[in-house]
Amino acid sequence: MGREVSSFRQVAGSPAAVAAPSAGTPDTIRESSASPEVGFIRNPKSHRNKGHGEASTLPAHVIMAEPLTRAELEDALADFARRKIAVLAISGGDGTIRDVLTCGSPLFGNDWPALVILPQGKTNALALDLGVTRQWTLNQALEAFRGERIVRRRPLLVEQLDGEQQARYGFIFGAGVFNAAIDAGQVAHRYGAFQGFAVGMTVAFGIIQAIFGFGQSPWRRLSRMRISTNDSKTPLPHSGVCPDDQRFLAGFTTLRKFPLGVRPFAGLADDAPIRYFVLDAPLRRAAALFPAAAMGWQGRILEKLGMHRGSVEEFRIELEGDFILDGERFTPGTYRICAGPEMRFVKP
Repeated sequence: MGREVSSFRQVAGSPAAVAAPSAGTPDTIRESSASPEVGFIRNPKSHRNKGHGEASTLPAHVIMAEPLTRAELEDALADFARRKIAVLAISGGDGTIRDVLTCGSPLFGNDWPALVILPQGKTNALALDLGVTRQWTLNQALEAFRGERIVRRRPLLVEQLDGEQQARYGFIFGAGVFNAAIDAGQVAHRYGAFQGFAVGMTVAFGIIQAIFGFGQSPWRRLSRMRISTNDSKTPLPHSGVCPDDQRFLAGFTTLRKFPLGVRPFAGLADDAPIRYFVLDAPLRRAAALFPAAAMGWQGRILEKLGMHRGSVEEFRIELEGDFILDGERFTPGTYRICAGPEMRFVKP
């Protein structure tokens, strides 16, 4: 995560005064008189955190850590777990949240503190799903916590079956053209486009490339992948418009709201655990209909053109190319993806 620095910048003060859930009864008050109740992970390298301090505006019962390495993040979370914090606040983008949940998993298991998201990254998909804006402050979030304004979400749990890569938590798993989209998104960021505007630019550029691109354009390239659902023996539907071990795009998520008002999972049950949207091949007609499908249109022609959506309890994917988890690229392999533990997020 960068050069080594001190793991903690603490704000000490008055005894803890925040109402918080207990381990035994998740929605009741956890008593914690001997240690601070609120732990705060602030990523100083996140887009909107750079060059801005935080300590002077923090409540007195908050302990803040600004880890710059993975080891420092693990140490900070271990300290919070020992203190039995009731609230864990995270200031950063989707990547920061992914890393905090991944490193915190061995410590908190199925008994996570309530989570506060302060979106300060280049992308904040989870924050959008929760209805949180970057103007939301920690003080406001703690007031919302006291008012029991809580929503529950389950992250994806990504486990490698053919290697030793650590199991990871995240909310958006993508393969195939997702890799080109991430590269294009980084270009958009360099030119000052962030959040929904950057997403819109990337999607529009991808559709144009998929319809009019030629040759080896990464926006028209198929990727080798095999996807099976639930019992790992049932293949995900395939239209046959390309070899059955190839796909153009595969996306899985537990989120419900998306930028620009898109509704790719319209019609699926609200309690669907993992939702997927898969496109077999970049047929020009399919690419032309992609915006309508993303806004919720469910014409019968979509399945014939290789566009599939649905929900699963878990799935297995064999990849010969990289995949993207919450904006970061990871190596090929065979992975099992299921819904992780239910977590409580504070909402406005």
